[in-house]
Parts: sequence; structure tokens; C-alpha cells
Amino acid sequence: MEMLKRAIYGPDPQEQMRKCNGLLRKNQRQLDRQLSNLNSLETKTKSMIKTAAKRGDVISARTLAKELYNVRKHRTRLYNSKAQLASVGMQVNETFAVRKIQGSMKSSTGVMKEVNSLVRLPELTGTMRELSQELMKAGIMDEMVGDTLDTLDEADGILEEEADAEVDAILSEITGGKLGQVGSVPDNVPTEEPEEIEEEPDLEDMRERLRALQS
Repeated sequence: MEMLKRAIYGPDPQEQMRKCNGLLRKNQRQLDRQLSNLNSLETKTKSMIKTAAKRGDVISARTLAKELYNVRKHRTRLYNSKAQLASVGMQVNETFAVRKIQGSMKSSTGVMKEVNSLVRLPELTGTMRELSQELMKAGIMDEMVGDTLDTLDEADGILEEEADAEVDAILSEITGGKLGQVGSVPDNVPTEEPEEIEEEPDLEDMRERLRALQS
């Protein structure tokens, strides 16, 4: 009976809206998990930078600062994606509300543009593709044309000089501007220490953690 009803009247709008909102919440939780992991990684990296600076290991401290720069850059990208996801959610619900009043659904170029952008984020690729399929079924967006959009990396380019300046700022922030002065890094450096660190991870381990978060 339900299948016959769908064949005659099409999919139930309320069911479609619930499914879309469920997928949006799923993506939201995924982003929250990734942000939590990045915050933890930032705390540990700060601690390692401080330790390297105290023993006068400028090379290690700078390498770690570059990793921390990448962590913060990726976190900013995720926060932007989180805002985009919230925008998609509002537009989707508004579109369903209009459909309820007018009895018809209009595709939204705004939703399509933001979904196209979010589907390129490695953390959300699978679930965003699933959401895009549901939005196309509901008539909220047309078929995505991936070739028309820039990749995230292209849209988020930054000059090497700017990156170096950010690394210098990170080192100054964490070491109180005293990097290179053996044993002179103040104990009250404004950084959050993890409650318990059993073993200090090496540089390659930190890079692997960041790559895992981005994959």
C-alpha cells in the first residue's frame, strides 16, 4: 500500500525532510569529532614545542610549530564547513516549509553551491554525497557539476611567506618570545598542558595524526 501511494503521489515530503535533517546531523557530529581531535592534537603539540624550546632545540620547535600551523589551518576550514552545513540545514528546512505552503518545490542554487563545496571535504565526502542524493530526489538541488568548482586547496591557498610569518607568531606565542635561550622559556607560557602524557610522541607521529584527520 505504501509503495502504491508513493508511486501515485511521490515520496512523502515529511519523510524526505526527516531523512535530510538526519544526514545533516550526522555530518555535524562528524565535524564535531574532528574538531575535538584537532583541539587535542593542538594541546599536545604546544607541549612538545615548549619542551623543545626549553632544551634549545630550535629546529624541532620550528618543525612542530609548522605542524601546529597546519592543525589550526585545518581547524579553521572545519569551522567554516560547520557554518556552511548549518546554512544548508536552514535553507533545506525553509524550502520544505515553502513547499508545504505552495505545494511545489523549487531547486536552490545556494544549497547546491554549498553542498558541492562540502562534498569535497574529506571528512564529509561520503555522507555529503548521500545527502546530495536525497536533496536531488526532493527537488531541492539539481545534479552536481563537480568540474565547475575549485578544489578546497585551490580556494585556500596561502603564500609561503605568510605561512612562515604565522609559524614565527606561533613560536613567539608559546615560548614567550624566548626561543633559543636554553632553559629560559617561562613556566607560565599561555598553553594548556594535557592532564597526563605518558610518552611524548615524535614529529613523525604528529604528522601521521594530522594526515589521519585530513583523510
